Amino acid sequence: MVNYLTQILSQSFIFTDSEHAKRVCATQEAGYFYSRVSNPTVAAFEKRAAALEGGTAAVATASGQAAIFNTIIGLAEAGDNVVASINLYGGTYSLFKTLLPRLGITVKWAKQETREEFAKHIDENTKLLFVESIGNPRCSIPDLQGLADVAHENHVPFVVDNTFGVCGAWCRPIEFGADIILHSATKWMGGHGTTVGGVIIDCGTFDWGAAGHRFPRMIKKDGPMSFSYWKAFGNISFAMAMRIDILMEVGSILSPASAQQLLIGMETLSLRCERHTKNTMAVAQFLESHPRIAWVNYPGLEKNQYHDNAKKYLRNGYGGVLSFGPKGGDVASKMLMNFVKVISHQTNVGDSKTLATHPWNSTQVIMSEKDRREAGITPAFIRFSVGTEDVRDIIEDLDQALARLPDDIVHVHDERLEAKLAAAISGATSAASIDSADIMDADVSLSKANVPLGRQTAIGNW
Repeated sequence: MVNYLTQILSQSFIFTDSEHAKRVCATQEAGYFYSRVSNPTVAAFEKRAAALEGGTAAVATASGQAAIFNTIIGLAEAGDNVVASINLYGGTYSLFKTLLPRLGITVKWAKQETREEFAKHIDENTKLLFVESIGNPRCSIPDLQGLADVAHENHVPFVVDNTFGVCGAWCRPIEFGADIILHSATKWMGGHGTTVGGVIIDCGTFDWGAAGHRFPRMIKKDGPMSFSYWKAFGNISFAMAMRIDILMEVGSILSPASAQQLLIGMETLSLRCERHTKNTMAVAQFLESHPRIAWVNYPGLEKNQYHDNAKKYLRNGYGGVLSFGPKGGDVASKMLMNFVKVISHQTNVGDSKTLATHPWNSTQVIMSEKDRREAGITPAFIRFSVGTEDVRDIIEDLDQALARLPDDIVHVHDERLEAKLAAAISGATSAASIDSADIMDADVSLSKANVPLGRQTAIGNW
């Protein structure tokens, strides 16, 4: 008797006979043949991610960056364009700014996340609208429903990176018109900073038939396996196109071992998110009332410019990330990053431990100075991913770090700029209204701060 059982850890799978092999490899029958295309452990992760977001199917990738790239090259080619928000994670911005143009794909930047701003950039070569449900690092919240309507009026899919929305825990974009949802599973989905991964979720909502003039490959795939994804697969068309046309060719797969780690993390997702958002609100309120803090940006605060959108589009809280700036500008900001003890200085978010990042010098450094400022990111800006520790420990660590900031640094803070920053955060003015001179005042360079020479040397070493 022939044993057709594949060993538990394997990159490929045993067929019963040659006809079985033909049917599976030709996608005529569901099954596994090679882990670069699909794998049982990875499939379990994909099904769980799709279920949490309300989608019809999902395709896991090696990272969140791979999920974004695969989606774009699956929809666009040379001569096409993407309309994207300026409020993006620095790695995504870099991909859009540097690599896509080399492939002949143009990115049109929307400076405001409104219907009108996105609509004016759409033309016959536009293949997708792209936003983050909660912008990284500014925590901006776009008008998801309005942007979805604009996309669909033009037969263009609405693609939402929902990493900060945590697979439906804090935001469920499908309920507001998203067609494709992306995640860096590295963050809250895994939850412990141990595993890199990504996932593409097909919402099953986009009418590829009506948009056939924009996406002819979805209507008829050329080559030896010529067929129509739309006719063959219906509401999982995009997921199947991703798997067959992109994943199998590019190979940016999620390993089974990584999928297993992410599955373990997802078992505690709702529990962790409840603690994350509770802690984040407590930290935001602490910072908002602290005399050494110039501004705090968290959608859960009533004065925040995105609070109304947050109430409309978020659920179960307002997310696990905030940003703030200490009085004293970038000098105080850099010192504060060095003074924290419990809080980790890392570029990740969504870990069970609290992480602080200085985006101007790290995640957003690829952006031009002008673009960073237009996105509301200043040299004093600190991104804060709040963990699941006892919130008293987080607040105590922040409090002691703020107390160590020298008075002559803190007191140099320009009150005129502070008022402008507060107005920008609340929505009374735009961040772009803060000009270069303002930013220089906010930075409080050592020469302008009028700090004694001896103190300059000490600060340089801190």
